[in-house]
Amino acid sequence: MSDDFMLDTDELERRMDGAMASLRTEFASLRTGRASASMLEPIVVEAYGQQTPINQLGTVNVPEPRMVTINVWDKSMVQAVEKAIMNSGLGINPQTNGTIVMLPIPELNEERRRDLTRVAAQYAEHARVAVRNIRRDGMDQVKKAKADGLSEDDQKFWEEEVQTLTDKHIKALDAALESKQAEIMQV
Repeated sequence: MSDDFMLDTDELERRMDGAMASLRTEFASLRTGRASASMLEPIVVEAYGQQTPINQLGTVNVPEPRMVTINVWDKSMVQAVEKAIMNSGLGINPQTNGTIVMLPIPELNEERRRDLTRVAAQYAEHARVAVRNIRRDGMDQVKKAKADGLSEDDQKFWEEEVQTLTDKHIKALDAALESKQAEIMQV
């Protein structure tokens, strides 16, 4: 058993990459003062008896840098879309023109920018915790193999592999956070 142990580092890396991808999605939903269709991704609408993402109820466009429009396909859903946007916490008041819901993106004030950087930091911390949990899973696999007869040298090797992978992902998370905070604070 001791010579046969192979830690699936590809699986650990895939899971850590998943935490990074999740962080990028959360960052995309943060409003930075510029219009972006991705800021509507987390919003769901009560439609047809179930929770439905906005992009499944209409076409989302960004016609100009400070405007997002949603061309709602079913006229009866326009009010539900408006209500979901107002209740989302984005701080945007939708304006309706027939089946088109317009979202003018207001300029962010200094206080709101600081709040958003704190939110970004919380998102990054959640991602760090996820990466550390994956690290712990990897270390537990190595400890289990040690109990099954893995040599001490092999144990150290695999623990260093897991730690290197963790350090790489934590560094990438920190860089993404720094970049997002700089983008938020840019006027």
